[in-house]
Amino acid sequence: MKKSSIFGLVVIAIAIAVIISVYSNSSTYGSFGDAQKTSSELHIIGHLNKSKELFYDATKDANYFSFYMKDNNGEERKVVFTGTKPEDFERSEQLVLTGTMQGNEFHASKILMKCPSKYTQDKLEVTEVKAKQASL
Repeated sequence: MKKSSIFGLVVIAIAIAVIISVYSNSSTYGSFGDAQKTSSELHIIGHLNKSKELFYDATKDANYFSFYMKDNNGEERKVVFTGTKPEDFERSEQLVLTGTMQGNEFHASKILMKCPSKYTQDKLEVTEVKAKQASL
């Protein structure tokens, strides 16, 4: 084989390896039960339990917000978000959390809220909120 052909095959092999590594590192969807079994970051889809208390006190700690959520399997857990409480959080129809389990609590780094639109009945309004990074 010519050197240019060998070089071309090596470049293609490296490109395939990069594509596979990018897709394997992306987080996956799961439930609270799945999050309990793994230490990697998961996306969990669920609904806010409006019958339980939301805790956010900006005077004590503006970067602590906790609430209870039921995942799509019906399992309920306390969720802790290290950021400010998103606007119109109580109006959300569905939540998508990104984070990890720590003990019996789910610590979310992102909250994606799907809220009903105030202009149309059939469409949902989507808002994403990221947690603030702790500075050292």
